[in-house]
Amino acid sequence: MKRSAINNIHTLARQSPHNSRVTIYDPVELSQAIESTTAGVARRSKRLMVPSEDDTVTSEDERMAKKRAKTVAKSEEPANKSTSQFVSGASRSKRVTSPRKPKPIPTALETPHSAPLQWRETYDTIKRMRESIVAPVDTMGCDRAQLKEADPKRFSTLVSLMLSSQTKDEVTDAAVAKLRDAVGGTLSIDAVINADESAIADAISKVGFWRRKTQYIKQAAQKLHDDFGSDVPRTVDELCSLPGVGPKMAFLTLQVAWKLNAGIGVDVHVHRITNRLGWHKPPTKTPEQTRLNLQSWLPRELHPEINHLLVGFGQTICAPVGPKCDQCELSSGLCPSARTVVRGKSGSKKTAIMTMARDSEAGPQIEVKFEEEDRTVEQQTTLLSPLTTLEEADHVKRESAP
Repeated sequence: MKRSAINNIHTLARQSPHNSRVTIYDPVELSQAIESTTAGVARRSKRLMVPSEDDTVTSEDERMAKKRAKTVAKSEEPANKSTSQFVSGASRSKRVTSPRKPKPIPTALETPHSAPLQWRETYDTIKRMRESIVAPVDTMGCDRAQLKEADPKRFSTLVSLMLSSQTKDEVTDAAVAKLRDAVGGTLSIDAVINADESAIADAISKVGFWRRKTQYIKQAAQKLHDDFGSDVPRTVDELCSLPGVGPKMAFLTLQVAWKLNAGIGVDVHVHRITNRLGWHKPPTKTPEQTRLNLQSWLPRELHPEINHLLVGFGQTICAPVGPKCDQCELSSGLCPSARTVVRGKSGSKKTAIMTMARDSEAGPQIEVKFEEEDRTVEQQTTLLSPLTTLEEADHVKRESAP
């Protein structure tokens, strides 16, 4: 059939009078020839359709009904794993996961730390010295923020503690006052939520990590509004669930805002001083270790006051660098890290020679020699805290220079 049709078409061809290599066909005759050769011949498909048992559906409604039946049967099958949950529906299934629960804050050691020798005498001596000293924490601490607020006052205490991290009390107090003015004169949860983030950032720009703290304060205020009825919670774990709030802030917030004695707030001053006093065997490496040690042996009635007591002591006498041991009553034998300050003779050339050999658990020994011209005038051995860094040791050298 195909070959005869081609032959019929070739009979219609004529040679072009202008070019012998060109063949000319009359379009009318050509179309008629093609129609006559293909008339009555149905086009055959190259693919052969083999019907299956699932393709016996004849109507669209029956096809959709069968599809829905398969979906229902599949959804009724049990899950392969008991721990996995799936949501079935028209949309793509999604795994349902439970929210991760925060780890609770530890409150006690499995094995309590023994009480240090002469701790009570040392504590009372520090307390007696603090009675005659006015430290920055006494006038600008976190407990002062609520005195300038109307009820409720608790949120201002929390904000003050959040700002105080890595920041001196003088800077924190000024930032709290500026923030109060920036949000409308009252440091409340609603005022912080309604305030622009840029206004908060500008008010606290002098404190350490102010950009991050700006976000923390906004997020904490919103969480307090949504989850805690626009008030400060009364447990350590709930407080630590707020952005930017750690155990130290939580314990101090409960003590100041709620008058609850839940534990000791340990900051860098408490951590440093108690290690210099040799109250931890072995020395603690983190404030949390210090807190758990202290809570295991220090009488509970002293927990609320020890932070304020030692912070002021660390700000004025037992400084991190260059402690004023010559003005401290503990240097007479109660402090194993005390050092004797020797005044060189007028006009003498002083040289500090330091050796970091560790002689006891109290810390490294630093040997200091004072020389005048070519002869040695005085020699002194200084014992520092286990936490003394090379920076602090270098300060001893600089302090001994004329």
